[in-house]
Amino acid sequence: MDSQTSQSSQAPQAPQTPHTFQVDLRGLVDLLSHHLYSSPKVYLRELLQNAVDAITARHAEQPDAPARVRLFAENGSLRVEDSGVGLTESDVHSLLATIGRSSKRADGLESARSDFLGQFGIGLLACFVVAERIRVVSRSARTPGAAPVEWSATDDGSYTVRTLPQDARAEPGTTVHLVARPGAADWLSHERVLSLARDFGSLLPYDVRVGDEPVTDVPAPWERAYPSPTTRRVALARHCHDLFGFTPLDSIELDVPLAGIRGVAYVLPSAVSPAQRASHRVHLKGMLLTERAEQLLPDWAFFVRCVLDTDSLRPTASRESLYEDETLAAVREALGERIRSWLTGLAAGDPERLAAFLSVHHLGVKSLARHDKEMLRTMLPWLPFETTDGRLSLEEFAQRHPVVHFTRTVEEYRQVAPIASAQGVGVINGGYTYDTELVEALPSVRPGTVVAELDADTVTAHLDSVDPAEELALSGFLAAARARLDSLGCDVVLRAFHPLSVPALHLDDRAARHEQARAEAEEQADDLWAGILGSLRGSAPRARLVLNHLNPLIRRISSLKDPELIGTATESLYGQALLMAQRPLRPADSALLNRAFIGLLEWATHTESGEDGSR
Repeated sequence: MDSQTSQSSQAPQAPQTPHTFQVDLRGLVDLLSHHLYSSPKVYLRELLQNAVDAITARHAEQPDAPARVRLFAENGSLRVEDSGVGLTESDVHSLLATIGRSSKRADGLESARSDFLGQFGIGLLACFVVAERIRVVSRSARTPGAAPVEWSATDDGSYTVRTLPQDARAEPGTTVHLVARPGAADWLSHERVLSLARDFGSLLPYDVRVGDEPVTDVPAPWERAYPSPTTRRVALARHCHDLFGFTPLDSIELDVPLAGIRGVAYVLPSAVSPAQRASHRVHLKGMLLTERAEQLLPDWAFFVRCVLDTDSLRPTASRESLYEDETLAAVREALGERIRSWLTGLAAGDPERLAAFLSVHHLGVKSLARHDKEMLRTMLPWLPFETTDGRLSLEEFAQRHPVVHFTRTVEEYRQVAPIASAQGVGVINGGYTYDTELVEALPSVRPGTVVAELDADTVTAHLDSVDPAEELALSGFLAAARARLDSLGCDVVLRAFHPLSVPALHLDDRAARHEQARAEAEEQADDLWAGILGSLRGSAPRARLVLNHLNPLIRRISSLKDPELIGTATESLYGQALLMAQRPLRPADSALLNRAFIGLLEWATHTESGEDGSR
């Protein structure tokens, strides 16, 4: 057995015949149009890209060669002429008819030469998205004696190559002819071609025209010289309005030479959600790469829209987004630093513009400041917070109060703000996005600042106690009130505080709310879950209804003797305190409010009409 296996393993193997992949061009065109590219309009970008790269290749050898691209569109056909390097018959077979082959890759490497736009060898194939026939006539500038060559292909995957007479194209370069597919003639109309050419190619370094109408508009608006900073600001604002449809609050220069970035960031004039990913326009060596670059800036910089030109970022195969790599990460950091420097400059030299910016986009700056101590330190005098003293910066608030109290939720702030303010306790509403994190980070940038979370116990401790003798005299009233609210997990306490107009204050904290939620879940659960939830019962503090002994209404209610009437009055005060705090009502709270309202109506009508119903 072993010897047979050994002989078998040493037996010569039959030679293997290599095969090549077959490509279904119709299927590939469908793949391109429905999956790789987002729109048929990319066909024109690929034509421009090939023409520009051909001119770039010729200029590398013949710097004085003409540099022009001409497009002519009429009757469902398009002709694109360039003065580029051209192709020989060998080039046509090697490049145009081989999908994925590109002349713009460095020999022996799979990285594109940095002076070219394309690299994937599928550019001309993208034209089949709108064309049923493509005809290419080219004459090589590298081989002056070579005859012009014609390559003709159809969308069924067949092509022909033939040599033309010498005068078929006298000058070196390439002409591409497209004939529209059925239903795609509009993509080859003059108006559509001109619009797309200007969108994609306005920053290209060569002379590009559709008919006699110019396409390029260089230098870019952010690279032009202006007579004054004001003139520059106005020109950039006009450019932003034409490009993005809004007039910016300000513009930020994005000149980062080491990253090969030149451009501008426009500050949005209205607030946007931090969750909304910003889309930016990115040109690659003058050609529009994408207008939906979402990963270009840090997440916190959602308040700007960018337009820039780069020669360092890599496109994906579809050339409609950026390749996520170390270069893009470095560019993102550099652009974020540029925006951060702009904010710092406003804080140091233009407080009015900074205030106008923060009135709209304080959320974005807060998002940055919570991770950047230097930015938090710079923005301390400017970032607005809701406080019991009005809208103040953290710096102003800390100067006024020895202890910076804050609440973690808006509901907690609404509960305590009026009472705390009357007692001289300053409170910051930390319930809005990022505010709690920034308040807690305050001691790290302002040494010596004391920060403390304000809870129900702290508020209660700042309220004046009632004389023990008076509280003892009201023990019966308090016992009846506590009995009525016990099922709601709420205690009743008596204090004296200002303002006098507030009869009662509802106080709780997160631990108390968690305990209430657990108790409600326990009541509604089956025996098994009720036992599990019951075992989780802890010593969490209960919510409390603080009655204001200084309030005239509370004094009258506390003199009541009827336990039922005391209970109805207590429920009414409880419901009113919840409403004043703008707390969301639980079903049990809504039922209590309804019951208390009806009870008060019955008591009022009973008092007015008497026992026998007579007046």
